[in-house]
Amino acid sequence: MTKRFREWFSIRLAKNPGQIVLLSILFFNVIFLLLSAFIISRMSLTGTEHLGFLQSAYYTINMILDAGGISYVVEDIGPQNAAIAIVCIIIILIGMISFTGAVIGYITNYISSFIEASNAGDHRLQISKHFVILNWNSRALEIINDMLYSGSCNKVVVLVSSGKEEIEKQIDERIHETVKRENIRVKEECADRSYLARKWYYHKNKFSSNLTVIVREGDVFSSKQLFDISLQNASAVVILGEEINNAVCKYQLNERIEKIGNGNALTIKTLMQVSDITSAAFSEDNQRIIVEITDDWTWDLVQKIIRSKQVDGKCNIVPIRVNQILGELMAQFSLMPELNTVYNELLSNKGATFFTSESENGDETAFIRDTLSQNAHAIPLTIRQNNKKNYCYFMSFDEKDILRKERKELPGIPISINKDFWLEKKKILILGHNSKCVDIMNGFSSFISEWGYKDSDESLLSIVVIDDEKSLEKMNYYKDYPFVIKTVAAELFEKDLICDSINEFLRMNEEDVSVLILSDDLVSEDEIDAGMLTNLVYVQDIINDKVEADPDFDAGSIDVIAEINDPKHHDVVSSYSVKNVVISNRYISKMITQIGEKDAIFDFFQDILIYDTDAEDGFESKEVYIKKAKDFFGTLPPECTAEQLIRGVFDSSYDPDIPPEKQNISIVLGYVKQNEKIILFGGDQSKINVKLGPKDKIIVFSNH
Repeated sequence: MTKRFREWFSIRLAKNPGQIVLLSILFFNVIFLLLSAFIISRMSLTGTEHLGFLQSAYYTINMILDAGGISYVVEDIGPQNAAIAIVCIIIILIGMISFTGAVIGYITNYISSFIEASNAGDHRLQISKHFVILNWNSRALEIINDMLYSGSCNKVVVLVSSGKEEIEKQIDERIHETVKRENIRVKEECADRSYLARKWYYHKNKFSSNLTVIVREGDVFSSKQLFDISLQNASAVVILGEEINNAVCKYQLNERIEKIGNGNALTIKTLMQVSDITSAAFSEDNQRIIVEITDDWTWDLVQKIIRSKQVDGKCNIVPIRVNQILGELMAQFSLMPELNTVYNELLSNKGATFFTSESENGDETAFIRDTLSQNAHAIPLTIRQNNKKNYCYFMSFDEKDILRKERKELPGIPISINKDFWLEKKKILILGHNSKCVDIMNGFSSFISEWGYKDSDESLLSIVVIDDEKSLEKMNYYKDYPFVIKTVAAELFEKDLICDSINEFLRMNEEDVSVLILSDDLVSEDEIDAGMLTNLVYVQDIINDKVEADPDFDAGSIDVIAEINDPKHHDVVSSYSVKNVVISNRYISKMITQIGEKDAIFDFFQDILIYDTDAEDGFESKEVYIKKAKDFFGTLPPECTAEQLIRGVFDSSYDPDIPPEKQNISIVLGYVKQNEKIILFGGDQSKINVKLGPKDKIIVFSNH
């Protein structure tokens, strides 16, 4: 029996020493109180003979908690009661240490341990319908920031392996900056109103954060810790890729680049663990697992996991090829720079954005016509099939707007459009490189495939690349891309060679010129955007020289698109009069947020971001285009409302005699004024006045 007790005691002491300490304290105090009560009851002297055992126990506890309680035991401390007084004092002293001190000390320590455990994330979260982010990289902060504008999710849980305090600090600063910026905008909107009107407007429209973000530090591969953050009850789970830029030395950086370039086993491991939980019967329905992918090896394995683990209506895995999407975006921004501002709004929860809704009918033309005849607050775009379901796609300010039914007629105006519209030849200068160069070139190739001139040797696109020798050699001097007409090998510090090459390009091309300045994302943290900023100084200096030499020179004729990886450099780049600053990682963040909240939106994103191949039976999908108004319209439309313009262009582009697969229905989303102000038609279209000039541009959603 003694042996078994020692064995039990040894095991409990090893597994839960705190429990043994508490039991020991309680056991000692019970014995001590009983013994003290017995002694006091047996030592009852003159005047205290009435004290029984239970009364003695009560007064013993009373004395320990309050030393003044000794008067209930010893009314008169004289020579005859000295012995019991001394005994009471000893009981008080021992009791204060063993009972009051030990118990309070244990409870205090337990509370401290509980707080530490909570901070460390050791207790289970009892939440649901939340957004889970596993791992942390440069895109994570923007995902959380964009969720400030979300109307469907206000709880985010982040699980990282380390750096919890620093991440919490970054999140707090980012949210604070966004709230402050939005409230400055609200104040500017009502600046011309009276004092009371301003106060009331600000009170009604004040922007505040209702987002709760919990950061946990632990093992993303631990099923216990995934259950502790209620992964099985989450609405969406995002698995972020590893960060390269935080390497501490050049050797470590090169090692990481090579390792991640070959494949990301950690992403695969995390996805296997997550999909095992989310595909189980006890998990929530319609959970989305969004996975960042940057290489072919990881992509192939993710496809195999999808095949094994994806359960329709239960566990939906969405793999995002980060470099491919960003490459396509950079190509489109080079061709149509205004798309940067347009997509910056449309791919986010702020302002006009895309929404989806299930539909029983798959007739696209009927859907567009019916919506236009009944709703002046949402713009119908297309119908697509996803997982054997039909989904309608809209553009509007608010998801509630897509359900409006306001009228029974189609109030358009007669509009003539140029059905033979063709994009003009584009000249692009690319400075520098990044990890997405191949994907950027593939974006240009798909553009040529859709829009290339028919029966002509002339190219729609001509590109000159200026970069260092090593990077050009890695790309085989762009020989695989016939539209790259010239490459110039120049190190970053070779200012004269770079500037002479830029000047030569600008002299040969006076119109429709874009300068794309890339930022190398495979450098150490302290070198991020350094090369891009240097090239920007070169370009801006040349533009300033042209303006000084010819005051009539239109600096706006050269579209400078500057890519940055660190949002902190945005203000620096903007100070150089660059209107198109592309924070490339921010686009992926915005898309991830949207995918996590909306059904079937990812396939739609993929369609609009990738140009089609020129198929014989028509074009595969629609894209967003920026088209010159004077070329798009046969005759510029008269001044009208956005409602009339949208419906008039639809009527003009639809031909009932052409089969659906050959239709090129055009939907106007907004326009670009000559001063480069961009207006997207969100809200009540009947109250938006439109007056187009010959130098304005139209934002169109169409097949071609």
